[in-house]
Amino acid sequence: MINIYLLIAIVAEVIATSALKASNGFTNALPTAIVVLGYGAAFYFLSLTLRTMPVGIAYAIWSGLGIVLISIVGWVLYKQALDIPALIGMGLIIAGVIVINAFSQAGQ
Repeated sequence: MINIYLLIAIVAEVIATSALKASNGFTNALPTAIVVLGYGAAFYFLSLTLRTMPVGIAYAIWSGLGIVLISIVGWVLYKQALDIPALIGMGLIIAGVIVINAFSQAGQ
């Protein structure tokens, strides 16, 4: 269940961050509401994750996957370019998350 909470936190954060650009400095009401609700949900579910998962491990996974997902959203929705070094860096982030989940006892 803890991984479900963390996944919800990540998805909510990515949605909120995507809406942050669309909010145009909090001048557009609907994207602004999505930002507030999304970040609220993200931190709520992250707090549930932290009941049993160490903060460092949870934050590494949350921020790492968030970086990769928001970069993909920026590429798809906002036509922001991802060059080879960016893609390599994101691949390394994904590899790090896999190593943490597959081999680390700290997150158990």
